[in-house]
Amino acid sequence: MRVSLLAVVSCIGLASAAPRPSPQWSDPPPDPANVPQFFAAETALNECPGYSASNVVKTDSTLAADLTLAGVACNQYSDDIRDLKLLVEYQTDKRLHVKIYDAALNVFQVHEQVLPRPENENAPSSAAALQFDLVEKPFSFTVRRKENDEILFDTSAAQLVFETQYVRLRTRLPKDPNLYGLGEHSDSFRLHTQGYQRVMYNSESPNIPNGKNLYGTHPVYFEHRGDKGTHGVFLLNSDPMNININQTEAGDQYLEYNTIGGVVDLYFMAGKQPAEVSSQYAEIVGFSAMYPYWTFGFHQCKYGYYDINMVAEVVANYSTANIPLEVMWTDIDYMNLRMDFTTDPNHFPLKKVQELVRTLHSRKQRYVLILDPGVKAVGNYSTYEKGVEQNVFLKHEDGTDYLGVQWAGAVVWPDWFAPNTQKWWQDEIASFMDPETGVDLDGIWVDMNEASNFCQDITCNPRKKAEDEKIPPVPTESPRPNTGRPIPGFPESFQPGSSGTKMVKARKSEPLHRRQSSNGTMKGLPDREWFEPKYAINNHRGKLSDFTIYTNTSNYDGTRQYDTHNYYGHMMAFATHSAMLARRPEVRPFVLSRSTFAGSGRKVTHWFGDNESSWEHYRTSIRQMLAWVAVHQMPMVGSDVCGFNANTDEKLCARWALLGAFQPFYRNHAEESAIPQEFYLWPVVADAARKAIDTRYKLMDYIYTALYYQTTTGVPMINPLFYLYPSDANTFGIQHQWFYGDALLISPVTTDYSDTVTYYLPKDIFYDYWTHERIEGHGANVTVSNVTLTDIPVHIRGGTIIPFRANSANTTTDLRKQDIWVLVCPGADGTAKGRLYLDEGERIEQPNVSEIEFTWDGNKLNTLGSFGFQGGNGGESITVANVQVLGQKMGKRDIKGPWKLTEGFSVSL
Repeated sequence: MRVSLLAVVSCIGLASAAPRPSPQWSDPPPDPANVPQFFAAETALNECPGYSASNVVKTDSTLAADLTLAGVACNQYSDDIRDLKLLVEYQTDKRLHVKIYDAALNVFQVHEQVLPRPENENAPSSAAALQFDLVEKPFSFTVRRKENDEILFDTSAAQLVFETQYVRLRTRLPKDPNLYGLGEHSDSFRLHTQGYQRVMYNSESPNIPNGKNLYGTHPVYFEHRGDKGTHGVFLLNSDPMNININQTEAGDQYLEYNTIGGVVDLYFMAGKQPAEVSSQYAEIVGFSAMYPYWTFGFHQCKYGYYDINMVAEVVANYSTANIPLEVMWTDIDYMNLRMDFTTDPNHFPLKKVQELVRTLHSRKQRYVLILDPGVKAVGNYSTYEKGVEQNVFLKHEDGTDYLGVQWAGAVVWPDWFAPNTQKWWQDEIASFMDPETGVDLDGIWVDMNEASNFCQDITCNPRKKAEDEKIPPVPTESPRPNTGRPIPGFPESFQPGSSGTKMVKARKSEPLHRRQSSNGTMKGLPDREWFEPKYAINNHRGKLSDFTIYTNTSNYDGTRQYDTHNYYGHMMAFATHSAMLARRPEVRPFVLSRSTFAGSGRKVTHWFGDNESSWEHYRTSIRQMLAWVAVHQMPMVGSDVCGFNANTDEKLCARWALLGAFQPFYRNHAEESAIPQEFYLWPVVADAARKAIDTRYKLMDYIYTALYYQTTTGVPMINPLFYLYPSDANTFGIQHQWFYGDALLISPVTTDYSDTVTYYLPKDIFYDYWTHERIEGHGANVTVSNVTLTDIPVHIRGGTIIPFRANSANTTTDLRKQDIWVLVCPGADGTAKGRLYLDEGERIEQPNVSEIEFTWDGNKLNTLGSFGFQGGNGGESITVANVQVLGQKMGKRDIKGPWKLTEGFSVSL
């Protein structure tokens, strides 16, 4: 037994967190009257016996031990598990793995196919940045940073409780810690630390409420301690859980995991710089996919585009308004009776959809459609009939297909573990997206995949509910009356006088098939309470099975939705990605998913769900972006610009058009009952959008370069201010400013209907992006008034170099034909550096790429690196036409080119 560390726990590291001055800590802490009552059983849990460690075996890079219940079982919420195992691995010199699991290997563990485990490099513990220390009785452990003896994790704060349907693990924290992550949520970027709870249970969440579980589960947090470093902790567990962050009555700060299943599977990331933790997390859950260049263009969608002519009109209206549009989307409106892999023969007849896509492609624009997981359970519908034949749907315990309700009515749900599901889904996508006979899509949007179920609880009769509530609604037999207006740039069939075809009716359901399931190793304990376990997860939709797939539903391999619910949507998105890859093996797939799990960023993108048209959700989108890109390793994210639910207005939409242009994924999207909010509908919004998109497109290569380096190094393309100024305590709580890449500081107006913004400028040299004025930051707030609805404050950090296109364009294809300019922004020491990544833009295999480093020594610009990209076959320019140097005594200096980026070059003032 080791006790030496316990004697000094109270004085090493636990009071070392930096203070919390926070100029943008704008949202209030939770109201104590509304805080969930998650402390009610505290006294009883403190009487639980904990565990004793024995048979401790150490090697140079591992530690293993047996853990045995140390007294009479407390059985507070379920039966205590008597015998556990402890495994500690020094996997790398910066990553420590600690796993506590049942000796019998029956408790559920996350499938390897869902999250492949990182490689264990068996690093010697003597060289590791982190140190694991064990106390044998009562069992606890600490993880400390060896460099400065900071205690990063200390489980002696409370006894470990490990029951069949409840696990508790608590760690001490410093006073007022700086915590980030634990997504998905709409709360503060820096997490509240008193009476605060994060719930991990994927749920459809209209209007993304604060303090609630939303669409994704990412149980990872980063803790920043200023000069003492940043570290991360990831719990690899998919079961429903409450994570409590609070103080004891004595004032001791803690974080506590409370999960109703699964094992304790912890990964500790040493950092010590914030961006290093991001990279180390990427090494665990996987580096982001590289997305096509065109995905950074502007996207437009609305639920409620009545017919194919309306979609074409929106595209034409953007063109007429001279607002670039890269990608057009269509929501479920296009489907026949809301059924996947169909088009409405009346409002979206297949031939006209094909003409639309051909027209878009001829204009170098793209098209994306939505898919839902619920497959209508009705005969004469080939997707369903093939699925029944191939046995791909989730089952009840009696072997019949499990039914729920979604947009199509009574539906069945794909079982992503069944052996035939991937091929069935892949074949359906290939057939539907066949360029000759289907819709030649450029991307797929998967929605409702938490999974959302219109059945309110386990008493629901799906077919009766669908019939009673007319789901789907009875369709209109004729298309929208033609407006009589021509649609510029579209074929004759889109012009006045065009018509559709009659609706097709489907047969009733065919008989269901049966299949048995079985339990197995690490697939979850049998005979649990599937619906209402004694320990309650504070799911904002109600009980575990309310409005989702029932948690007792078995997967093909014998596991239950109880354990796998949180990655149902992740698996759907990955299956869709694989199907897209099979369709076009040479092209990077683009899949947007509402529901996610840790590691989803390896293959898919995400938007922040069904927000509302409000200033609060405008601000929320910034906080969410910071967490998703910098912490959760999902870089291609953004909100529904101008808001999804409720009605926007021109002032909010103008501000949001500007803000959205500086987020990675940029899409305007609104709900069916909301007013139209396309950018061209208000003159001021159109002006703001033109400026925003013009700026975004000019910076596209800078943005694309930042994505590339996140995909290869894990260093985020969106940086919270403390990532670049980790010693400046004023930055730790800033949540409404951000760095796009490492150079551009974005500081939007965030006060409702205001023309004034207060932003923070760290102690450094900056340049106004719009005027190029040199500004000295003093580590203080700056207030600027008269910020018009077409303006957004942007500053360039001194010491950086930004490549950009000399001119914008209507599409990213034409944008790539524009020459490149290089903007040099010297820092206080007169030097600067930057980089540029160039490739073909869409293909997976890129044999010829350029990775160019720009350096400025105060007088000369040098370019070094690899210069493999020669411009491709699309007329892309790789010519640097001009170099601009800011901050010179004589003002801005221009050095005219041209220089071809086929090799390095140097240029002096």
